[in-house]
Amino acid sequence: MKTRYLNAIFTNHAINRLYNRKITQGDAWYTFQHPDSSLPGKTPGSRKFFKSYGQQRIEVVAKQNEKGEWIILSCWSKLIGDGKSIFSQKESFLKKIIKKIINR
Repeated sequence: MKTRYLNAIFTNHAINRLYNRKITQGDAWYTFQHPDSSLPGKTPGSRKFFKSYGQQRIEVVAKQNEKGEWIILSCWSKLIGDGKSIFSQKESFLKKIIKKIINR
């Protein structure tokens, strides 16, 4: 993933979150550019952008820097209703080890 993507700059934190949550940079950017809605973020001057994809909602937090460039600060996804995640979940290393020990 690139730090600069089209007209936005992604922080290392945001890129790590995308990777860990298996969200594409394109989906995060599209959510930011074409949100279903947005609200003020917790960080002063930031905004939280929302976009629903079926029963999954992607949320992106962004803020403009002093040059007027948009900085993507973080990104995550949430389930809507009773749907299952459309993004595969990584199994933690600890969980894999415990499974191996139990299944011996």
